[in-house]
Amino acid sequence: MAATDHVDFEKFMEGVNRRNPHQPEFVQAVQEVAQDIFEFIEDKERYHSEQILRRLTEPDRIVSFRVCWEDDKGDIRVQRGWRVQNNNAIGPYKGGLRFHPSVTESVLKFLAFEQTFKNALTGLPMGGGKGGSNFNPKGKSDREIMRFCQSFMTELYRHIGPDTDVPAGDIGVGSREIGYMFGQYKRITNHFTGVLTGKGLEFGGSPFRPESTGYGAVLFLCHMLSHRDDAIDGKTLVISGAGNVATHAAEKAVQLGGKVVTLSDSDGFVYDPDGFDQEKIDWVRRLKEENDGSLSAYPEEFSNAEFHEGKRPWQVECDIAMPCATQNELCKDDAKTLIDNGCMAVVEGANMPTELEAAHVIKDAKILFGPGKAANAGGVAVSGLEMSQNSARRTWEQVELEQMLQDIMKGIHERCLKHGEQDDGYVDYVKGANIAGFKKVADAMLAFGVV
Repeated sequence: MAATDHVDFEKFMEGVNRRNPHQPEFVQAVQEVAQDIFEFIEDKERYHSEQILRRLTEPDRIVSFRVCWEDDKGDIRVQRGWRVQNNNAIGPYKGGLRFHPSVTESVLKFLAFEQTFKNALTGLPMGGGKGGSNFNPKGKSDREIMRFCQSFMTELYRHIGPDTDVPAGDIGVGSREIGYMFGQYKRITNHFTGVLTGKGLEFGGSPFRPESTGYGAVLFLCHMLSHRDDAIDGKTLVISGAGNVATHAAEKAVQLGGKVVTLSDSDGFVYDPDGFDQEKIDWVRRLKEENDGSLSAYPEEFSNAEFHEGKRPWQVECDIAMPCATQNELCKDDAKTLIDNGCMAVVEGANMPTELEAAHVIKDAKILFGPGKAANAGGVAVSGLEMSQNSARRTWEQVELEQMLQDIMKGIHERCLKHGEQDDGYVDYVKGANIAGFKKVADAMLAFGVV
């Protein structure tokens, strides 16, 4: 980047910081995208004159609302809910709902901003949005969760619709929560429409949605390796997380011949030198789904394993690292350790799990780096397909959906290659994803005029 461009970039980021005080997650997400976009738009005057990047960093709207509900003791509880509708230039707003104590406006703005580019990369007509609440489902009864979801939807329903905004699940929001919210939406509006994705199979859900994010991330990894005449077979993988994305990423990696040696949760990580097989992955799923247990119990079931309390798995030697838990879980020192230990690829299964400085370390080392907006787009891609099947009043079989996911992940990889391949043969997938996503959204915005 030339010096004059750097000055422009710095001034741009100063403005972002000034307009969004105390929102570090959102500022980080904007900086990660903008540093690549500034170079791309240097000689493209219309993007400058129409202030496209400036407009993209201002959500179309942010809806904030009170959510009152009654717990099992009869006490009134008050939470805060949000829906961030970032950009609908290429289709209805699309993005998950997150129920977690860490949810803030900044977190949801960063997720909605990322979602805009991620959805564009899929090739499907979906804009970007995100929402949720600081409600914590952990420790709550089914009835409490139902009452909260109904109260949340009583406010949210007026801002969403199949042609306006189609939320899905995210952390803390699974098929149970989606069911409660869809039931309330249907009750209020008297409409049975595809207004939510991630629904149960009994009422319009996709049979392949739970697998899609984790499977998609591994498929994207396979395309990255294939481009270098390599394959996942025989590679050792370190994966963080123990939820839906992590366990399905592990499952797909094992199916393709990889050896997965770690999973993690908020208590620490488990290292299994023998590798996870399907039996072990299923055991972890039951542990989490039935009683939200700790992975510290894993060595009691599988004796050769070790549990490392309060630590993350990035010290373990591996060929491939897949952060699949939450944002900013892989720091600069972790990145250096992975590289020193011979890691050849980092693929993000979660949203922005790599700190900005760590991402720079990885890119400077010229090892493969699959950013979340590309690598974990499989989930929203299958959600988009669920929208299509709801509109057509039909359901695809799992084998059809898996083939469509494979095609979509291949297309995302090709779009990243187009804008990320460098003269020395190295592919900057972060840059490729940022530019490809930006260009699609920006060109649509130009077509609409100043709106």
